Amino acid sequence: MTVGLILALAVALLFGLIEAEKTENPVRILLFKTPLSLLFIVAWTIQPVQHPGFGRMVLFALLFCLGGDVLLAIGSRKAFLSGLVSFLLGHIMYAIAFFLVGTTGPPMAVGMVLLFLSAIFTWRWLAPHLGDMTVPVLAYIVIISIMVCGACGMLGVSTLPWAARGTVFAGAILFYLSDLFVARQRFVVSAHLNRAAGLPLYYAAQFLLAFSAAWIPG
Repeated sequence: MTVGLILALAVALLFGLIEAEKTENPVRILLFKTPLSLLFIVAWTIQPVQHPGFGRMVLFALLFCLGGDVLLAIGSRKAFLSGLVSFLLGHIMYAIAFFLVGTTGPPMAVGMVLLFLSAIFTWRWLAPHLGDMTVPVLAYIVIISIMVCGACGMLGVSTLPWAARGTVFAGAILFYLSDLFVARQRFVVSAHLNRAAGLPLYYAAQFLLAFSAAWIPG
């Protein structure tokens, strides 16, 4: 399967998923979401991985996110919590991958400051709506911030091609933004806009990160 075919199928399934989300029918949502999420696993498999550690952690992250996608689509509170844990593990795998390759320096330092400020803003925005989900969501904010910080660290590795650094950084940022829409949908206000905006950001992030496994030298 070629990259072009994978992306064409992904776009078609994404449009179907966004429409299916309007129905809030888990079966119909899973009909589109499951194959769409499987495609970012396929995207990883067709790439010639150069850095075994980075590539392996990215694959583990993609698999955990696939599990999270299925669990979140089910719609129950228990499934949502399980999906949150699955995504949390996915972010940890991504963070490990990024820190394996990244380095400390100005990009990471700037990223830490900006992410700290963003985490405070996000926490103050969500906290009044969380109830007994306070601890899981707080842990999620911390872990995803660390993950993006790792991506910032990769920007400072001058031996990496700019395309590779930019792809990882863009993927991490898009993932972060997509999760804000998930949080808004679940805890603040339920609206189709959250899915219409968040899902394209999420899948763009996952495909960028899946393809990046081939662009990081060993």
